Amino acid sequence: MRLVRTASTLLVTAAVIALSACGGDGGGGEEKKATQVAAKVNSDELTVHQINAALPRMNNPTEAQVKAATKQVLERLIDQQLLIQKAVEGKLDRDPNVLTALENSRREILARAYVERVMSGASAPDDAAVKAFFEQHPELFSQRRVYRLQEVAIEARGDALEELKKALPPMKTLQEVADYVKAKGLRARSNTSVRAAEQLPMEFAARVAKLPDGEVVAVPGPRGVAVIQILQSQMQPLNEEQAKPFITQFLQNKARMELAQNELKGLRAAAKVEYMGDFGKAPEGAEPAAEGAGSQSMEQQLNQEAVPAAVGGKVDDDDHSDALEKGLSGLKK
Repeated sequence: MRLVRTASTLLVTAAVIALSACGGDGGGGEEKKATQVAAKVNSDELTVHQINAALPRMNNPTEAQVKAATKQVLERLIDQQLLIQKAVEGKLDRDPNVLTALENSRREILARAYVERVMSGASAPDDAAVKAFFEQHPELFSQRRVYRLQEVAIEARGDALEELKKALPPMKTLQEVADYVKAKGLRARSNTSVRAAEQLPMEFAARVAKLPDGEVVAVPGPRGVAVIQILQSQMQPLNEEQAKPFITQFLQNKARMELAQNELKGLRAAAKVEYMGDFGKAPEGAEPAAEGAGSQSMEQQLNQEAVPAAVGGKVDDDDHSDALEKGLSGLKK
């Protein structure tokens, strides 16, 4: 991904330099400066570096795609600069709420930069590790299936949830489940989806791989139960050679995340952290928030940024919910 981003950056830089050279006056220092300026917005300049930094990541982009993306980014930066100018004119840059937001952004950027440096130490897995992962997960590769699934997500809490968990095991069809939901007045929603094994939560993928078509499985969570029926499945295996690039990236992402989490644990162990005021008593065994790998699909872990929650971004209930229940949300997409 970084190599692709670099290639895009070089193409953008070359394009802007070429455009600037066409309108240059031949002056050495002025020409050099002009090549770095993509646009002027009133008295402010927008540079090639700003465009490069804002460019989206693209997979093997063509020159035409890079030009189109560059144009879109530049227009967005122009709009943004106009709004910034008006904000400064209105003294919003001195507003306490704005200053707090800016400080929060600074903290996140610095934390992310340090974590990226730590994670850069992760080495690529060797062939033996790739082969071992391939053999340990036939459900994702040699016996990979594509599933057509029908899901009924039932909302229940407290006593209703406990009663539901006890009532479900004898049920063999979704119709029985629907009849129970109706009789108890529970809220539920249903949908059908097609998912390959690598698009399922990894723990759930291993579980359904052992089930025949037509089987119904219940997966409880803290806010209810997901009841899923395998309507149909089809074998679409991957051999080791086909799977190797995916496994390599997956294992490297995992190694990067482990480095980051271990570093954070070490920092906490070495630091003196004092909880003050209403936070005076720290929760027992307080540790950095970590997301269970089994709650995500292999595809999600391949595509996500390997950055721990502490670096930034929102934390919601799903981050700490039951692994399978959380993972099943992927079936609803």
